[in-house]
Amino acid sequence: ASCVQYRLVVRDVNTLQILQLYTCLDQIQYIEWSSDSLFILCAMYKRGIVQVWSLEQPDWHCKIDEGSAGLVASCWSPDGRHILNTTEFHLRITVWSLCTKSVSYIKYPKACQQGIAFTKDGRYMAVAERRDCKDFISIFVCSDWQLLRHFDSETQDLFGIEWAPNGCVLAVWDTCLEYKILLYSLDGRLLSTYRAYEWSLGIKSIAWSPSSQFLAIGSYDEKVRILNHVTWKKITEFEHPATITNTKTIVYKEVEKSPSVETERLSFPPTRALASSLFSTQSKYDISQVPVSLQCIKPVADRANPKMGIGMLAFSSDNCFLATKNDNIPNAVWIWDIQKLKLFVVLEQLCAIQSFQWDPRQPRLAVCTGNSKVFLWSPAGCVSVQVPMEGDFQIVSLSWHSSGDSMVLLSKDNFCVCYLEREEV
Repeated sequence: ASCVQYRLVVRDVNTLQILQLYTCLDQIQYIEWSSDSLFILCAMYKRGIVQVWSLEQPDWHCKIDEGSAGLVASCWSPDGRHILNTTEFHLRITVWSLCTKSVSYIKYPKACQQGIAFTKDGRYMAVAERRDCKDFISIFVCSDWQLLRHFDSETQDLFGIEWAPNGCVLAVWDTCLEYKILLYSLDGRLLSTYRAYEWSLGIKSIAWSPSSQFLAIGSYDEKVRILNHVTWKKITEFEHPATITNTKTIVYKEVEKSPSVETERLSFPPTRALASSLFSTQSKYDISQVPVSLQCIKPVADRANPKMGIGMLAFSSDNCFLATKNDNIPNAVWIWDIQKLKLFVVLEQLCAIQSFQWDPRQPRLAVCTGNSKVFLWSPAGCVSVQVPMEGDFQIVSLSWHSSGDSMVLLSKDNFCVCYLEREEV
């Protein structure tokens, strides 16, 4: 699904043929599929309205109007039949049921980066709350929205919450001014508290491994710390130095090469395809000889949200690799071997990393850097793929299909679908 101002377009993944076209009441600012892909939610925050469309019954429609309370966020519950709307100033979360048309309210949700978290099986929801200048966590049962547990979290200014994939442990972390991560059980018991250091900027990003065995914490000191699920103590830390010295680490460096065009193919005026190939530079990867010095930037010290520390990290679906980005070295992706707990590969790009995401089915990483190329890494090697589009198509983000056979590449104004051929076994 994609939206163009007030129109919602639903296409077939394989043919890109338009299946449905819906017209909303105002410009769409957010869309989200229900878990079973039968409904799609369109949020219009400026108007305080959510519209829901059905793929099975195109004539059926639903409009949720928050009225004077306003709207700042909207999302589906895991069952795909309830919508959670957060009102302006985070006064409350309204839970709307599509089945019974009933409404439930959750008061005092906290305005933070990640204040709502569902367990992977969809049974429980944790909500971060702020009342009387203190942080609290409420855990609800998603089947009937009954409160299961309510407890205060030992945080100064809670910044985010995230469940482990097995749904047994909730990670709660504090603002970047206070290095603190707390791990709670489902019944609200504090299992462990982890602090790496004090009196400096703290946690910037976290990621659970798919097996729930490891919790990776990215910090402003350019390190990733890995906690284990038995003692919740640190088992290792990964540093991100500007110079790679280990001879066992493979460094792939992106290099540009101008396309070679045969003189007999030249014509005047050149054809459109030839013109685009003449002026588009292709790129490939070379393996650099260690030691390698990576391009490093010095963060501006007197600005908020400094470009430093581990801003992105993600585990591969098979639990074998961890990909990280150090904002001080914006052009590099670091890939760590989790079985050996060592640096495996560094991808050194010509432009700053915009986004990366693992294939949901195998250890294959897709990377984009704000130009018209998508880069793919797997243990077999590395490849740069030029998007065959006319004009300037700058990829700023990407998203894999759940099958791993295709991915959507997004620019500011356009999108395209990249199909990957499955190897015959």
